[in-house]
Amino acid sequence: MKPSFNEFVQNYIRPLVQRPEALQTAALCYRYTKTGAKQVLLITSRGTGRWVIPKGWTMRGMDAAGAALVEAWEEAGVRPAATPIAPIGHFLYRKIKSSGLPVRVKVLVYPVEVATLKDEFPEANQRTRRWVSPDEAASMVAEPGLQSIFRQM
Repeated sequence: MKPSFNEFVQNYIRPLVQRPEALQTAALCYRYTKTGAKQVLLITSRGTGRWVIPKGWTMRGMDAAGAALVEAWEEAGVRPAATPIAPIGHFLYRKIKSSGLPVRVKVLVYPVEVATLKDEFPEANQRTRRWVSPDEAASMVAEPGLQSIFRQM
């Protein structure tokens, strides 16, 4: 059976021209209130000021969980209670590179329980932090995959 034009493009042409996904890591920073309620930490992005979680590119010589912890420190001033072992999920988004070309990015999300939140950290003057419930966080972030992760908490 001969494939349709659409099937031909999807199965043969698209794989030839589609760029591979880039990989980032993220820290979903959380804490428990005195009443036992879970809160998550959102930060504003530097470019658009939208609500996000600390994330960044993987780092040479460091595993993905370690890179997520570096981002949590640099972008939010988070000192973790422990090093996360495995991601709790991932989400996809499109990032516009400095060249103007879009790239599809897969973000591995690591849970990071916050032991201490410092006021002085590398990007303190570039970002705003806010503690919110996971449900509220889901309504504040733009990425559907990240919204889903918050809703499952």
